[in-house]
Amino acid sequence: MRELKKQGGGFLLEDLQPSEIFTPEDFTEEQRMFGQTAEEFMDREVLPNAEKIEQQDFHILKTLMKKAGDLGLLSVDIPEAYGGLGLDKVSSMIIAEKLAKQGSFSVTWGAHTGIGTLPIVFFGTEDQRQRYLPGLASGDLIGAYALTEPGAGSDAMNIQTKAVPTPDGSSFVLTGNKQFITNAGIADLFIVFAKVEGEHFTAFIVERDTPGLSIGPEEHKLGIKGSSTCSVTFDGVKVSQDQVLGEIGKGHRIAFGILNIGRYKLGVGAIGASKEALKIATQYAKERVQFGKPIAEFGLIQEKLAWMALRTFVTESMAYRLAGLFDEILQPLNPQDPSYPQQIWKGIAEYAVECSILKVYGSETLDFVADETVQIFGGYGYTSEYPAEQIYRDSRINRIFEGTNEINRLLIPGMLMRWALKGKLPLIPKAAATLKESLTLMPSRLSRPEGPLGEEIHMLSMAKRLTLVLSAVAANRFKEQLREEQEVLAALANMVMEVYAFESALLRALKTKSPLMEDAVRLYAPAALRSMEEQAYHVLPYLAAGDELRTLLSTVRKLAKLSVLPDRIQLQRSLAKKVIEKGGYPFGT
Repeated sequence: MRELKKQGGGFLLEDLQPSEIFTPEDFTEEQRMFGQTAEEFMDREVLPNAEKIEQQDFHILKTLMKKAGDLGLLSVDIPEAYGGLGLDKVSSMIIAEKLAKQGSFSVTWGAHTGIGTLPIVFFGTEDQRQRYLPGLASGDLIGAYALTEPGAGSDAMNIQTKAVPTPDGSSFVLTGNKQFITNAGIADLFIVFAKVEGEHFTAFIVERDTPGLSIGPEEHKLGIKGSSTCSVTFDGVKVSQDQVLGEIGKGHRIAFGILNIGRYKLGVGAIGASKEALKIATQYAKERVQFGKPIAEFGLIQEKLAWMALRTFVTESMAYRLAGLFDEILQPLNPQDPSYPQQIWKGIAEYAVECSILKVYGSETLDFVADETVQIFGGYGYTSEYPAEQIYRDSRINRIFEGTNEINRLLIPGMLMRWALKGKLPLIPKAAATLKESLTLMPSRLSRPEGPLGEEIHMLSMAKRLTLVLSAVAANRFKEQLREEQEVLAALANMVMEVYAFESALLRALKTKSPLMEDAVRLYAPAALRSMEEQAYHVLPYLAAGDELRTLLSTVRKLAKLSVLPDRIQLQRSLAKKVIEKGGYPFGT
């Protein structure tokens, strides 16, 4: 068993040392070179064609995908034996971040390399890998993932597409409809989910030219207009036994395992898009003159730039911390091992909570950055002549993709509680003990760690206590019925996310000893603790009453009390100055 602090969700219960996390400052030279290749490809090939992409010139889009394949940008996650590069997850995520400058291309690339390819990499037979992966690696084949249906979006297990075995047992006949399928209009290959005999949830590999498969018209979308999104209909589509992906009845493992990776990649893509938006907003703020000086010199514009950079920094710290964990658990696995699919499924599931956290936090950071970009542009930001408008439109889908943020908020505490009940994570006894201790605890009497960020380390400790206290109160109040209390679960999820975000940024600053990062954490920490305090206040009157409620409110106030309040305005101005000097993201990656 992995040590607790490296287990999924273990960050709530045990503290890590800065040396135990991976950060962008740990990138190898080879990893940086792959990032540079991806960035140059975007700048030289994709961005000059952005207008054609947005007009749905799918010939250009497929040509660019083929060029990406020639550069190895489609094959990082594919083993060398099947025409890929077989690189680490950190390299894969760096590329995902760099290719996020243009939303429509990023979505096309992400759907292809992630949910369109990884199911075969992780769960395919040797024959399936040999048959399909070289084409997916080169860009000769484009992949898509067909799970969502008109009546089954977040409720994925409720799909109605059926797979009926033929009388001789050699094939299956697929009948049903899929909706909102990314890449459908350009895809050559579909990962399709259906229920065998209407019951056994199963994945299939279906080629585009199979008789009975038809593609609907392109959806008219708010954003990411240049990506293809269509319905797919299966009207008596016959597929052979060797097109079953994984085991019959075990398709949920593929569906949810790959969705976790998709959530993770989405969060990483949000970092790249946020950095690009920050660069555009900063440049405009430096050029736009009002009242005789650039608006970048105004305090309220600087506040926006500072928090755009800060939230992006926090998301980046979370994402590459998780990339390092995935590499530890997935890189040693051998694709030729017969147990590889089972090992992969377990490895991905280990960090399902962190994947959901990154998806929600990353997508909401991007929405924040996009919104502030429009605000900095003012009236021009509301017109299509300037880039802010498209950034704003393109960002919105990320809170819906890969499971809505509402669904992911329910998954975060839901998974933690399931692990606790199975004995995988000692959450319940730890939460109960923390509640009992915190009722009489005097945080002001606790010693602060010496050295840089000692006060912030203490605040993180209080943030963890606060989360465990609310978890214990909620569990005591509702027990097994807690799963039905969505507002309470969402509050718990917000607190868990804030702990992971806060800790990731803090550990990175401590590891790098960067004065800029230390100041960023000083600015972020009080806001994080205040946000968690508000979440507790939001739900406690629903969880308790009378003397119990008064005691709990007093406990929350003690845990969230700030003994030192930083000069927020000066910290914001200092960070904004670095953003303006750098012309965008100032943290060096």
